[in-house]
Amino acid sequence: MSAKPIKSILFVCLGNICRSPLAEGVFRAVWAERGEGRGMVLDSAATSGWEVGSAPDPRSIAVATSHGIDISGQRARRIAPEDFTRFDLILGMDRSNVRDLKALAPQAARDRIHLYLEFATGTGRDVPDPYYEDQQAFAAVYRMIREASEALAKRLEARASAPANGQASSTI
Repeated sequence: MSAKPIKSILFVCLGNICRSPLAEGVFRAVWAERGEGRGMVLDSAATSGWEVGSAPDPRSIAVATSHGIDISGQRARRIAPEDFTRFDLILGMDRSNVRDLKALAPQAARDRIHLYLEFATGTGRDVPDPYYEDQQAFAAVYRMIREASEALAKRLEARASAPANGQASSTI
């Protein structure tokens, strides 16, 4: 991936009602807490069309609210062809999402698609879908997403302050 600044991020999961709206909301909050709120376009989408127009799952809304984040106004949407050019970074919540995204994306946009936890934290783990689980699973997913959001924000800040000559250090 080129070193051009990342100014837009799309978070993607299967239905856009559990994980990706939570990732969008949590990252928006983390980015704002760091004083970086302006100029970053954030959104979320689904690889499927099953939940289009739906609000986030009430359990995602509840866990976000318990941490002071309001995601209740979000509505599920399916990824659109223009998303592949509109967003600098497209983060799938699990390997299946990434596979589906890469199948939908034009060749030129495939290098923008990454597994969320791998890109943010270097761990090649999926954010598990909590849909069929209990509130504890949603709390665990929130913690994973919060940790990844903190790491992603730190990575983006380091990237933005890296020298333009491409000689950025890998140490922090």
